[in-house]
Amino acid sequence: MPPRFKPSASKKNSVPAPEQLTGRIDEFVHYLRAECSMADNSVLAYTRDIRQFFDWLQAKKIGDVRSIKLKTLTSYLKSLHERGLAASSIGRKLVAIKTLFRFFVLEGIITESVAELLNSPKLWDYLPKVLSPEKVNALLAAPAREDGYPLRDRALLCMLYATGCRASEIANLKLSQLSLEDSYCRCIGKGNKERIVSLNPVATSALEAYLESERQNMILFEQPQDGYLFLTRSGKGITRLTIWRLVKKYAARIGCSKDVSPHTLRHCFATHMLAGGAEIRALQEMLGHANIRTTQIYTHVEHSRLKSIHQKCHPRG
Repeated sequence: MPPRFKPSASKKNSVPAPEQLTGRIDEFVHYLRAECSMADNSVLAYTRDIRQFFDWLQAKKIGDVRSIKLKTLTSYLKSLHERGLAASSIGRKLVAIKTLFRFFVLEGIITESVAELLNSPKLWDYLPKVLSPEKVNALLAAPAREDGYPLRDRALLCMLYATGCRASEIANLKLSQLSLEDSYCRCIGKGNKERIVSLNPVATSALEAYLESERQNMILFEQPQDGYLFLTRSGKGITRLTIWRLVKKYAARIGCSKDVSPHTLRHCFATHMLAGGAEIRALQEMLGHANIRTTQIYTHVEHSRLKSIHQKCHPRG
């Protein structure tokens, strides 16, 4: 593990001005990568959130981090709420701020983190959108001959639903990490943590069809043994943004809400697994969640679904 940052006397006595706070972003990014082992996407999100926080502090003429009180942070969260941000977005920004204050404590700039006194917004009012199994089947079957690479697109959609992987995890998946014979693949998730995810027969069949035909035609130059599993027409690895666009395209084709995204298939995977009797701890491992509380939101989704069925079907509902 990399050595922790050592506070210096000069840092203890300095009074960070707004521009100096902004200048500390590079140090904070290094802390996120070296100390917290965060994935690139998480580092980008945290950095963006902290820049927004610094801009707000500068607008309020707050230049000394030691002058930030609980009231200051509460005022900032209130401003986020007034902008109409979802509770989940505000919660993520608060986590970024708490991490920043832990970094300041580690650097010796402050002795304790006032941010730890704040509670995250209540997230249980937010339930992820989930498609029915029938609608998911329609989505998986949506790619057709008129599409550029229907076999690739079908295999990609099947992988998202079969594994519950994030779009970035699918985009970074290498051919060498796939084992069709044993119906599994090795996925690298957040914090570079590896986990084994299983493939169902539908996904295995779709992958075989894609690998046997379309992928061969996409290779315009010699590919290494560990080349990306999903390629573009130029032979490069598919990007997370392209995956997002493809899911949007096929969701619109079957008449789904515009809110459907790659993460919707992750939600569908988790919710349908719970409905089928999966244990919450097993689901946590499958999704690669570090905290069981993140996984527990799907118990709320399943309860909401059952409540809806009860109201619809019970004679006194």
